[in-house]
Amino acid sequence: MDISTAGSLWDRLTGLQEAPAQWLVLVTAAAALAVVLPRGPWRLSRNAITIAHEGGHGLVAILTGRRLDGIRLHSDTSGLTVSRGRPTGIGMILTAAAGYTAPSLLGLGGAWLLSAHRITLLLWAATALLLAMLAMIRNAYGALTVVLAGGAFLLVSWLAGTEVQAGFAYGVVWFLLLGGVRPVFELQAKRRHAGAPDSDADQLSRLTNVPAALWLFLFHAVSLCSLIGGGRWLLGL
Repeated sequence: MDISTAGSLWDRLTGLQEAPAQWLVLVTAAAALAVVLPRGPWRLSRNAITIAHEGGHGLVAILTGRRLDGIRLHSDTSGLTVSRGRPTGIGMILTAAAGYTAPSLLGLGGAWLLSAHRITLLLWAATALLLAMLAMIRNAYGALTVVLAGGAFLLVSWLAGTEVQAGFAYGVVWFLLLGGVRPVFELQAKRRHAGAPDSDADQLSRLTNVPAALWLFLFHAVSLCSLIGGGRWLLGL
């Protein structure tokens, strides 16, 4: 790659893109709602939220000095992240707390980039994160899911026109913001019927002696505040 090509790629990555029309922002929000709210589409699309959930566990485990052994994604939209290190302490607490908050926080970060007209940067950053995650996947279904997601980002960022890129990016960010809310309510419903004794909230309760209900409240607060703040950025309010 010569200097001019590298410079062109850098300009493309760091350059500003024109904000899409307001109707496109609203259409992508409606499309994300149509995927998140009905049970049928949600059962399939929830795989993307699981990628963000387990990726959050894995990223924070690495950042806090734990050794990440691997990530598994399953066809029932569940997942498992295995890391080594102290079984207690701040690193373990942050790692456990990162799962349910990751989709919403990623959506909030994406909304900030889009509000700054950094559509290409968002698409390439997402591709890079998925590529890094692929190296830690330890099962075939998980690898296929991450490859398909990364391939979609790569194809759109390289081949699609400006308006398609904007629609895709806004749709993904709306989906993360809206899709980050529903799993917390699902977890709350499962715990009400004693169906999730080893959930992240229960693990955090055992680690900190703080009631699991308070951890659930934290998950709700992060997801709802991210949706409100990110939604305002996306709508230009």
